[in-house]
Amino acid sequence: MTTTAQPAPATAQLARPPSWWARANKATVVMAVVTFVVGVVFAVADPNFLSFANISNLATQVAPALIVGVAMTFVITAGQIDLSVGSIVAFVSATCAQLLVAGWDSSVVLVAGLLMGLGWGLVNGWFAAYQGIPAFIVTLATLSVVRGFALLQTEGFSVPIESWTFFARLGGARWLGFSISAWIAVAVTIVGLVLLHRTRFGQYVVGIGANEESVRRAGVDVRRVKMLALGFSGLAAGVAGILIAARLGSGSANSAQGFELTVIAAVVLGGTSLLGGRGTVVGTLIGAVLTGVIANGLTLVGVSPFLTPIITGCVLILVIWINLRSAGVAELVRRLTGRSS
Repeated sequence: MTTTAQPAPATAQLARPPSWWARANKATVVMAVVTFVVGVVFAVADPNFLSFANISNLATQVAPALIVGVAMTFVITAGQIDLSVGSIVAFVSATCAQLLVAGWDSSVVLVAGLLMGLGWGLVNGWFAAYQGIPAFIVTLATLSVVRGFALLQTEGFSVPIESWTFFARLGGARWLGFSISAWIAVAVTIVGLVLLHRTRFGQYVVGIGANEESVRRAGVDVRRVKMLALGFSGLAAGVAGILIAARLGSGSANSAQGFELTVIAAVVLGGTSLLGGRGTVVGTLIGAVLTGVIANGLTLVGVSPFLTPIITGCVLILVIWINLRSAGVAELVRRLTGRSS
Protein backbone atom coordinates (compact mmCIF):
# COMPACT_ATOMS: atom_id res chain seq x y z
CA MET A 1 0.00 0.00 0.00
CA THR A 2 1.42 3.34 -1.03
CA THR A 3 0.81 6.61 0.67
CA THR A 4 0.57 9.90 -1.13
CA ALA A 5 1.98 13.05 0.37
CA GLN A 6 -0.56 15.60 1.38
CA PRO A 7 -0.33 18.77 -0.70
CA ALA A 8 0.75 21.93 1.08
CA PRO A 9 -2.00 24.34 2.04
CA ALA A 10 -2.93 26.55 -0.85
CA THR A 11 -2.74 29.70 1.18
CA ALA A 12 0.22 30.25 3.44
CA GLN A 13 0.14 32.75 6.26
CA LEU A 14 2.64 35.46 5.39
CA ALA A 15 4.57 37.02 8.24
CA ARG A 16 3.35 40.50 9.02
CA PRO A 17 6.03 43.19 8.91
CA PRO A 18 6.78 44.68 12.33
CA SER A 19 4.88 47.85 13.19
CA TRP A 20 6.64 51.17 13.77
CA TRP A 21 6.02 50.66 17.48
CA ALA A 22 7.96 47.38 17.43
CA ARG A 23 10.81 48.98 15.48
CA ALA A 24 10.93 52.22 17.47
CA ASN A 25 13.61 52.95 20.06
CA LYS A 26 11.42 52.84 23.17
CA ALA A 27 13.80 55.01 25.19
CA THR A 28 13.60 57.74 22.55
CA VAL A 29 9.81 57.61 22.47
CA VAL A 30 9.62 57.85 26.27
CA MET A 31 12.03 60.82 26.32
CA ALA A 32 9.95 62.58 23.67
CA VAL A 33 6.90 62.21 25.90
CA VAL A 34 8.85 63.43 28.95
CA THR A 35 10.13 66.46 27.01
CA PHE A 36 6.59 67.31 25.95
CA VAL A 37 5.31 67.01 29.51
CA VAL A 38 8.12 69.17 30.91
CA GLY A 39 7.44 71.77 28.22
CA VAL A 40 3.73 71.83 29.09
CA VAL A 41 4.54 72.30 32.78
CA PHE A 42 6.76 75.31 32.08
CA ALA A 43 4.24 76.72 29.58
CA VAL A 44 1.56 76.65 32.29
CA ALA A 45 3.95 78.11 34.87
CA ASP A 46 5.01 81.00 32.62
CA PRO A 47 3.14 82.01 29.42
CA ASN A 48 6.36 83.56 28.07
CA PHE A 49 7.84 80.10 27.70
CA LEU A 50 6.00 79.55 24.41
CA SER A 51 6.69 83.02 23.04
CA PHE A 52 8.61 83.11 19.78
CA ALA A 53 11.38 85.17 21.36
CA ASN A 54 11.94 82.54 24.05
CA ILE A 55 11.76 79.63 21.61
CA SER A 56 14.34 81.37 19.42
CA ASN A 57 16.52 81.97 22.47
CA LEU A 58 16.11 78.33 23.52
CA ALA A 59 17.20 77.15 20.06
CA THR A 60 20.34 79.26 20.33
CA GLN A 61 21.11 77.91 23.80
CA VAL A 62 20.63 74.30 22.73
CA ALA A 63 22.62 74.60 19.47
CA PRO A 64 26.20 74.02 20.78
CA ALA A 65 25.22 70.96 22.84
CA LEU A 66 23.23 69.55 19.91
CA ILE A 67 26.06 70.07 17.41
CA VAL A 68 28.57 68.25 19.62
CA GLY A 69 25.91 65.76 20.73
CA VAL A 70 25.34 64.56 17.17
CA ALA A 71 29.06 63.79 16.82
CA MET A 72 29.15 62.27 20.30
CA THR A 73 26.38 59.90 19.20
CA PHE A 74 28.81 58.32 16.73
CA VAL A 75 31.54 58.10 19.37
CA ILE A 76 29.35 56.44 22.00
CA THR A 77 27.65 54.17 19.46
CA ALA A 78 31.10 52.90 18.49
CA GLY A 79 31.73 52.01 22.13
CA GLN A 80 34.01 55.01 22.78
CA ILE A 81 33.69 58.19 24.87
CA ASP A 82 35.01 61.75 24.51
CA LEU A 83 35.44 63.74 27.72
CA SER A 84 37.55 66.46 26.10
CA VAL A 85 34.89 68.27 24.04
CA GLY A 86 34.38 71.03 26.64
CA SER A 87 38.11 71.76 26.72
CA ILE A 88 38.29 71.77 22.92
CA VAL A 89 35.42 74.26 22.82
CA ALA A 90 37.29 76.52 25.25
CA PHE A 91 40.60 76.14 23.38
CA VAL A 92 39.07 76.98 20.00
CA SER A 93 37.09 79.86 21.48
CA ALA A 94 40.10 81.45 23.18
CA THR A 95 42.54 80.83 20.33
CA CYS A 96 40.20 82.23 17.67
CA ALA A 97 39.76 85.40 19.75
CA GLN A 98 43.55 85.75 20.06
CA LEU A 99 44.04 85.28 16.32
CA LEU A 100 41.50 88.02 15.61
CA VAL A 101 43.28 90.35 18.04
CA ALA A 102 46.53 89.55 16.23
CA GLY A 103 44.96 90.85 13.01
CA TRP A 104 44.02 87.63 11.23
CA ASP A 105 41.12 87.81 8.78
CA SER A 106 37.83 86.31 10.05
CA SER A 107 37.58 83.79 7.22
CA VAL A 108 41.05 82.45 8.00
CA VAL A 109 40.24 82.29 11.70
CA LEU A 110 37.06 80.32 11.01
CA VAL A 111 39.02 77.73 9.02
CA ALA A 112 41.72 77.64 11.70
CA GLY A 113 39.11 77.04 14.40
CA LEU A 114 37.67 74.08 12.53
CA LEU A 115 41.13 72.62 11.91
CA MET A 116 42.07 73.01 15.57
CA GLY A 117 38.96 71.13 16.68
CA LEU A 118 39.51 68.41 14.09
CA GLY A 119 43.18 68.16 15.04
CA TRP A 120 42.50 67.57 18.72
CA GLY A 121 39.84 65.02 17.82
CA LEU A 122 42.26 63.12 15.60
CA VAL A 123 44.86 63.18 18.38
CA ASN A 124 42.31 61.52 20.65
CA GLY A 125 41.45 59.05 17.92
CA TRP A 126 45.09 58.15 17.19
CA PHE A 127 45.86 57.35 20.81
CA ALA A 128 42.59 55.48 21.38
CA ALA A 129 42.39 53.56 18.10
CA TYR A 130 46.00 53.01 17.05
CA GLN A 131 47.79 52.93 20.42
CA GLY A 132 45.19 50.87 22.24
CA ILE A 133 44.65 53.32 25.12
CA PRO A 134 41.01 53.37 26.28
CA ALA A 135 39.21 56.47 24.97
CA PHE A 136 38.07 57.29 28.50
CA ILE A 137 41.69 57.61 29.67
CA VAL A 138 42.88 59.42 26.55
CA THR A 139 40.15 62.05 26.58
CA LEU A 140 40.35 62.45 30.35
CA ALA A 141 44.01 63.37 29.86
CA THR A 142 43.39 65.69 26.89
CA LEU A 143 40.55 67.31 28.84
CA SER A 144 43.24 68.66 31.15
CA VAL A 145 45.94 69.21 28.53
CA VAL A 146 43.81 71.13 26.02
CA ARG A 147 42.27 73.47 28.59
CA GLY A 148 45.71 73.89 30.13
CA PHE A 149 47.07 75.14 26.80
CA ALA A 150 44.16 77.56 26.53
CA LEU A 151 44.76 78.88 30.05
CA LEU A 152 48.49 79.15 29.42
CA GLN A 153 48.14 81.30 26.32
CA THR A 154 45.42 83.57 27.74
CA GLU A 155 46.59 83.56 31.39
CA GLY A 156 42.98 82.96 32.33
CA PHE A 157 41.71 86.26 30.92
CA SER A 158 38.81 86.62 28.50
CA VAL A 159 39.89 87.89 25.08
CA PRO A 160 37.42 90.40 23.56
CA ILE A 161 36.41 90.23 19.90
CA GLU A 162 35.80 93.48 18.02
CA SER A 163 32.12 93.80 17.10
CA TRP A 164 32.87 95.03 13.57
CA THR A 165 34.55 91.79 12.50
CA PHE A 166 32.67 89.24 10.40
CA PHE A 167 33.44 86.67 13.11
CA ALA A 168 31.55 88.71 15.73
CA ARG A 169 28.67 89.54 13.36
CA LEU A 170 28.26 85.81 12.77
CA GLY A 171 27.19 85.45 16.40
CA GLY A 172 24.36 87.95 16.01
CA ALA A 173 23.21 86.95 12.52
CA ARG A 174 19.66 85.67 12.22
CA TRP A 175 17.46 84.15 9.52
CA LEU A 176 13.70 83.75 9.81
CA GLY A 177 13.97 84.85 13.43
CA PHE A 178 16.46 82.17 14.47
CA SER A 179 20.20 82.52 15.01
CA ILE A 180 22.78 81.12 12.64
CA SER A 181 23.84 78.82 15.48
CA ALA A 182 20.40 77.21 15.48
CA TRP A 183 20.43 76.71 11.71
CA ILE A 184 23.91 75.20 11.81
CA ALA A 185 22.67 72.80 14.51
CA VAL A 186 19.80 71.77 12.23
CA ALA A 187 22.22 71.19 9.35
CA VAL A 188 24.56 69.11 11.53
CA THR A 189 21.61 67.04 12.75
CA ILE A 190 20.56 66.27 9.17
CA VAL A 191 24.13 65.34 8.23
CA GLY A 192 24.31 63.10 11.30
CA LEU A 193 21.07 61.35 10.37
CA VAL A 194 22.32 60.63 6.86
CA LEU A 195 25.75 59.47 8.03
CA LEU A 196 24.42 57.14 10.72
CA HIS A 197 21.54 55.57 8.82
CA ARG A 198 22.40 55.88 5.12
CA THR A 199 26.14 55.32 4.81
CA ARG A 200 28.60 52.47 5.31
CA PHE A 201 30.44 54.58 7.86
CA GLY A 202 27.34 54.67 10.05
CA GLN A 203 26.85 50.93 9.64
CA TYR A 204 30.46 50.33 10.64
CA VAL A 205 30.07 52.56 13.71
CA VAL A 206 27.03 50.60 14.87
CA GLY A 207 28.69 47.28 14.08
CA ILE A 208 31.88 48.15 15.97
CA GLY A 209 29.87 49.08 19.03
CA ALA A 210 27.83 45.87 18.84
CA ASN A 211 30.55 43.38 17.89
CA GLU A 212 33.91 44.85 16.95
CA GLU A 213 35.55 41.49 16.19
CA SER A 214 32.90 40.55 13.63
CA VAL A 215 33.34 43.87 11.84
CA ARG A 216 37.12 43.43 11.84
CA ARG A 217 36.82 39.93 10.35
CA ALA A 218 34.63 41.38 7.60
CA GLY A 219 37.66 43.35 6.46
CA VAL A 220 36.79 46.76 7.90
CA ASP A 221 39.59 48.92 9.29
CA VAL A 222 37.95 49.41 12.69
CA ARG A 223 40.80 51.57 13.96
CA ARG A 224 40.26 54.11 11.20
CA VAL A 225 36.52 54.19 11.83
CA LYS A 226 37.02 54.85 15.55
CA MET A 227 39.61 57.52 14.81
CA LEU A 228 37.24 59.24 12.36
CA ALA A 229 34.42 59.14 14.93
CA LEU A 230 36.59 60.90 17.50
CA GLY A 231 37.81 63.30 14.82
CA PHE A 232 34.19 64.15 14.02
CA SER A 233 33.64 64.86 17.71
CA GLY A 234 36.60 67.24 17.80
CA LEU A 235 35.44 68.99 14.63
CA ALA A 236 31.97 69.49 16.11
CA ALA A 237 33.53 70.91 19.29
CA GLY A 238 35.48 73.33 17.09
CA VAL A 239 32.23 74.49 15.46
CA ALA A 240 30.65 74.95 18.90
CA GLY A 241 33.68 76.91 20.14
CA ILE A 242 33.49 79.28 17.18
CA LEU A 243 29.76 79.86 17.64
CA ILE A 244 30.03 80.42 21.39
CA ALA A 245 32.88 82.93 20.98
CA ALA A 246 31.01 84.74 18.21
CA ARG A 247 27.79 84.94 20.24
CA LEU A 248 29.48 86.15 23.43
CA GLY A 249 31.86 88.50 21.64
CA SER A 250 34.87 87.07 23.46
CA GLY A 251 36.90 83.93 23.86
CA SER A 252 37.68 82.45 27.24
CA ALA A 253 39.68 79.44 28.35
CA ASN A 254 37.24 79.09 31.24
CA SER A 255 34.19 78.62 29.02
CA ALA A 256 32.29 75.35 28.53
CA GLN A 257 33.01 74.05 32.03
CA GLY A 258 31.11 70.77 32.41
CA PHE A 259 29.98 70.99 28.79
CA GLU A 260 31.00 67.40 28.11
CA LEU A 261 28.64 66.14 30.82
CA THR A 262 25.72 68.05 29.29
CA VAL A 263 26.49 66.58 25.86
CA ILE A 264 26.84 63.01 27.11
CA ALA A 265 23.64 63.37 29.15
CA ALA A 266 21.75 64.56 26.05
CA VAL A 267 23.04 61.61 23.99
CA VAL A 268 22.26 58.98 26.62
CA LEU A 269 18.88 60.48 27.53
CA GLY A 270 17.89 60.22 23.87
CA GLY A 271 18.34 56.46 23.80
CA THR A 272 21.92 55.89 22.65
CA SER A 273 23.44 53.02 24.61
CA LEU A 274 26.55 53.81 26.66
CA LEU A 275 27.67 50.26 25.93
CA GLY A 276 27.71 50.95 22.18
CA GLY A 277 25.93 49.28 19.29
CA ARG A 278 22.80 51.44 19.39
CA GLY A 279 22.64 55.11 18.50
CA THR A 280 19.97 57.59 17.54
CA VAL A 281 20.52 61.13 16.28
CA VAL A 282 16.83 61.94 16.71
CA GLY A 283 17.13 60.83 20.33
CA THR A 284 20.14 63.12 20.80
CA LEU A 285 18.05 66.01 19.45
CA ILE A 286 15.33 65.20 21.98
CA GLY A 287 17.86 64.86 24.80
CA ALA A 288 19.50 68.20 23.98
CA VAL A 289 16.12 69.92 23.82
CA LEU A 290 15.10 68.37 27.15
CA THR A 291 18.20 69.62 28.96
CA GLY A 292 17.77 73.05 27.38
CA VAL A 293 14.07 73.22 28.26
CA ILE A 294 14.79 72.41 31.91
CA ALA A 295 17.47 75.12 32.22
CA ASN A 296 15.44 77.69 30.29
CA GLY A 297 12.19 76.96 32.13
CA LEU A 298 13.75 77.17 35.58
CA THR A 299 15.22 80.55 34.70
CA LEU A 300 11.85 81.85 33.45
CA VAL A 301 9.97 80.82 36.58
CA GLY A 302 12.51 82.67 38.71
CA VAL A 303 14.30 79.77 40.38
CA SER A 304 17.48 80.85 42.17
CA PRO A 305 20.59 80.21 40.06
CA PHE A 306 22.05 78.43 43.09
CA LEU A 307 19.12 76.00 43.13
CA THR A 308 19.01 75.49 39.37
CA PRO A 309 21.87 72.93 39.13
CA ILE A 310 20.41 70.97 42.07
CA ILE A 311 16.95 70.81 40.53
CA THR A 312 18.38 70.08 37.08
CA GLY A 313 20.45 67.21 38.44
CA CYS A 314 17.49 65.72 40.31
CA VAL A 315 15.28 65.96 37.23
CA LEU A 316 17.94 64.32 35.06
CA ILE A 317 18.32 61.47 37.55
CA LEU A 318 14.55 60.96 37.47
CA VAL A 319 14.51 61.07 33.67
CA ILE A 320 17.37 58.57 33.40
CA TRP A 321 15.54 56.30 35.86
CA ILE A 322 12.50 56.45 33.58
CA ASN A 323 14.78 55.88 30.58
CA LEU A 324 16.27 52.71 32.08
CA ARG A 325 12.75 51.38 32.59
CA SER A 326 11.56 52.57 29.21
CA ALA A 327 10.74 49.04 28.02
CA GLY A 328 8.23 48.59 30.84
CA VAL A 329 6.79 52.06 30.36
CA ALA A 330 6.51 51.52 26.62
CA GLU A 331 4.74 48.20 27.17
CA LEU A 332 2.25 49.92 29.45
CA VAL A 333 1.60 52.60 26.82
CA ARG A 334 1.22 49.93 24.15
CA ARG A 335 -1.42 48.11 26.18
CA LEU A 336 -3.30 51.29 27.04
CA THR A 337 -3.42 52.34 23.40
CA GLY A 338 -4.26 48.82 22.21
CA ARG A 339 -1.23 48.60 19.90
CA SER A 340 0.23 45.22 19.02
CA SER A 341 3.85 44.57 18.22
